[in-house]
Amino acid sequence: MLRNYFKIAWRNLIRNRVFSVINIVGLAIGLATCLLISLFVLDELSYDRFHEKADRMVRVVFRGTVQGGKMNEAHVMPPVARTLQADYPEVEEATRLRVGGQPQLRVGDQLFQEERMAFADSNFFQVFSFPLLQGDPKTALTQPNTVILTQPTALKLFGRQQVLGQTIRVKGSDTPLTVTGVMAEIPTNSHFHFDLFISMASLPDAKSPSWMTSEFFTYLVLQKGYDYKKLEAKLPQVTEKYMAPQIEKAFGMPYTLFRQKGNDLGLFLQPLTAIHLYSDSAYQMEPSGNIQYVYLFGAVAVFVLLIASINFMNLSTAGASKRAKEVGIRKVMGSIRLELAFQFLIESILLTAISLVVALLLVYAALPLFNTLSGKALTFNLVSAPWLLPGVLLFGVLVGVLAGSYPAFFLASFKPVAVLKGRFSSGKSSISLRSGLVVFQFFIAILLMIGTTVVYRQLDYIQHKNLGYDKEQVLVLSNTWALGPKAEVFRDLLLQDPRVVNVSHSGYIPAGPSNNNNFMVYGDNNSTQIVKTLRYDIDYDYIATLGMKMVAGRNFSKAFGTDSTGILLNETAARLFGWHEKALGHTITHLDREGISPTYRVIGVVKDFHFRSLHEKISPLVMVLAKTPGTMIVKVKTREMTGLLASVKKQWDSFKPEQPFSYSFLDERFMQTYEAEQKIGKILGIFSGLTIFVACLGLLGLATFTAEQRTKEIGVRKVLGASVGSIVGLLSREFVKLVLIAIMLASPLAWYAMNKWLQAFEYRIAIEWWMFVLAGLLATIVALLTISFQSIKAALMNPVKSLRTE
Repeated sequence: MLRNYFKIAWRNLIRNRVFSVINIVGLAIGLATCLLISLFVLDELSYDRFHEKADRMVRVVFRGTVQGGKMNEAHVMPPVARTLQADYPEVEEATRLRVGGQPQLRVGDQLFQEERMAFADSNFFQVFSFPLLQGDPKTALTQPNTVILTQPTALKLFGRQQVLGQTIRVKGSDTPLTVTGVMAEIPTNSHFHFDLFISMASLPDAKSPSWMTSEFFTYLVLQKGYDYKKLEAKLPQVTEKYMAPQIEKAFGMPYTLFRQKGNDLGLFLQPLTAIHLYSDSAYQMEPSGNIQYVYLFGAVAVFVLLIASINFMNLSTAGASKRAKEVGIRKVMGSIRLELAFQFLIESILLTAISLVVALLLVYAALPLFNTLSGKALTFNLVSAPWLLPGVLLFGVLVGVLAGSYPAFFLASFKPVAVLKGRFSSGKSSISLRSGLVVFQFFIAILLMIGTTVVYRQLDYIQHKNLGYDKEQVLVLSNTWALGPKAEVFRDLLLQDPRVVNVSHSGYIPAGPSNNNNFMVYGDNNSTQIVKTLRYDIDYDYIATLGMKMVAGRNFSKAFGTDSTGILLNETAARLFGWHEKALGHTITHLDREGISPTYRVIGVVKDFHFRSLHEKISPLVMVLAKTPGTMIVKVKTREMTGLLASVKKQWDSFKPEQPFSYSFLDERFMQTYEAEQKIGKILGIFSGLTIFVACLGLLGLATFTAEQRTKEIGVRKVLGASVGSIVGLLSREFVKLVLIAIMLASPLAWYAMNKWLQAFEYRIAIEWWMFVLAGLLATIVALLTISFQSIKAALMNPVKSLRTE
C-alpha cells in the first residue's frame, strides 16, 4: 500500500511539472535559508557554553555616574576577586585576566610578533575548561615568569609541540618566561581569544590594593543553584567598605556627600553565557554580538520558510479542481477520507524530500559566501555531527507534514456526488484563504524591504555625516615606537614628500582602536564638582592634521612656552562646566591617583567631533600637550596611494626597525566600527531578495492556475473584441489589490520595528514616507512583472484553441 502511495505521488509530481518545480524551488530556498540562519543562530547562542562550570560563572563589571559622566566597563579593580571570594562564601572561586597587548617574543635569535597575550591567575585553567595538552593546569601558572602557549603558537615559536621547559623573552624585558603548559586553541565561540597566558604573579599591578584603577577582567564561580542576583544585591556593601575610603581621599569629600551630588559607583554581575549577546560594557576584550540580530535572523528564517510553505498550500488548494474527479472516483471505489489524506500527505512529504536534497546542495554552495558576509567560520558536516542528519531529516518531514496537512484534508473532504456531476467549486472560503496567504507573503516581503532600506540609509548617513574631523586620505602608522629617537627623523622625511600635508604623533585616534584615558577633573578649584572626562594626549600638529575646528581660543603652539600647562576642551566639556563660549582662562585640576593634582589653564575650545561610535552621544573631552610616539597620523593629498605607501615603507625599512611596517586608513577604521551593521545590511538585503523571489514563485503559480481556469472566458472575451491589455488588466487586478493590502498592513509594523532599531543610535536618520512608497512600488512592480508574464501569454492565445478547451 505504501509503495502504491509513493508511485501515485511520483506520477502526480511528473504530471504537474510546472507546479512541482515551483514548489520544489520555493521550498528548497526556504529550507536552505532556514538551515543557514539556524547555523548562525546556534553558533551565537553557543558562546562560552562549552565550559564545565558555565551555568554558574559570572563576570564582575563596573558601572557608575560621576557628575553626569557615565561609566560602564567590563574590567574592574585588582582586589575585587580576592575580596569577593574572602567575604562571600557563595563565591567558590574567583580568577582574573588582564590583556597584555601585542608583544614581540624572542626565541633564541628569532623575533616573533604576537597579536594576543594575556596575564592569568594561577587558578584560571581550573575555572575555565580549556584543556592543557601538556602541563598541569593546577600548577602551570603558580610561579612568576611562567607561560602557557596555545598549540599553534608553540609550533610557530619552536617548530614542535613538546616545548615544556623552553624559554622565551618578551622584548623589553630581561626576565625569561618558562613554558609550563601547552593548551588547545581556544574555540571560536569564546568571548576572548589569546595565544599565550603569562602568570599573573609576574605582574606587579596584580597585587595593588587600589580600588581606583581597573583593567582586570574578573570571573566568579558561584555555588550550584545559587542565584547571582542575590550576590549582586550585596555588592553595594563592598563599595562602601572598600571603595568609599579611597574615593573620599581622592575627591576630598565624604562618600555620603559624593552620593548626594548624584554620583554613584558600583560593581555588577553578568552571567558568562550572556556576555557575548547581552553585554554593552566598554573595553570588551573582543567585539560582542547582539541578541537583537539573533532575533532578526531567526524571524527572517521563519518568514522565508513560511512563505515557501504558503506557496505549497496555495498551489495545492488552487489546483484542487484537477484532483476533484480523482477523489470522487476513489471515494466511490471505497477509499476512506483518512486514506486519501494520507495519500496527499505522502505527496507533500515526497516533494519536501526532493526540496530538502536541493536545499542541502544550496547550503553547501552558499556557506562560504554566508561565512564571508557574517564573519563566521560555520561548517555544515553531516558526518562529523551525528545529530545533524537526523535533525535535518526530521525537520524536512515536519515541514512536509505541516505544509501538506491543510491541502491533504481539504482535498480529501470533497463530496463524490458533487464532483462527479461537475458541480465542484473550490468555494469562497478557499479563495479567501489563498488571498490571505498571498497578502501574508507580501506583507513579510515588504517588511524586509523597508527594513533593508532603513538599514542602508542609516549606514549611508554614518558614512557621510560630518564627524568634526577629516577622515579621508589619513594614514595611521602603527609601531612607530620601534624607531625610538629616530621617529622625529622619520617624521621629517615624511614631511619632505609633497604628497604629505601634515604629520602628528598621537596614539589617540578618533576611529577604531585607540589609546584611552579617563580624566577625573574639577574646574576653578571647586573640588566638590568632580567631572569625568576622556583625555587625549596630542601634539602641536594634531588639530591641523585631522582638520578639526577651533570655536574659541587657539591651538597649542610652540610660540607659547606655557602651553605645557594649557588644555583644550571640546564644546561638550565647556557646556558641562557651565562655561560655554566663555571657557578661556578658566582652570581645570586633575585628580591623579598618586595624589598629585596638576592644574591646567583653558586656552581653546575645539568644535565637537565624534571620537566614539555614533551609537553614543559625544562625551566631555579634554586635550593636553603630550607626545605618544607609538603612532603617527599622516594627512596626505594624492590619488596614487600605492606609490606613496611604497615610498613610506622604503623610508621605514631604511631605519631597520624590528617592527614591520604597519598602516591603516582612518576612513576604513571608522567603518569597521559599524562592521556588524554593514553585515546585517548585506545579509538582510540578500534575504529580502530571496523572500520576494519565493513570494513571486507562488504568485506565478497562482497566476498560471488562474489563467488555466479562465481559458474559455478569455477566449470569449477576445472573440467579443477585448484587447490584450484589457485581458492582462483583468487577470492582474486581483493580485495587485492583494499586494496593496500587504503594503498597508506592513508599513506601520515596519515603521515601529525600524524606529526601535534606530534608537540604538544617538545620531540617526528620520524614517521618511518615501521609504514606504519605494518598497511598495518595488513590490508592486515585481508582482506585476510576475503576473504579466502568464497573463500576456494567456491573452495572446488563439481564441479558437481557448474555446475548444474542456
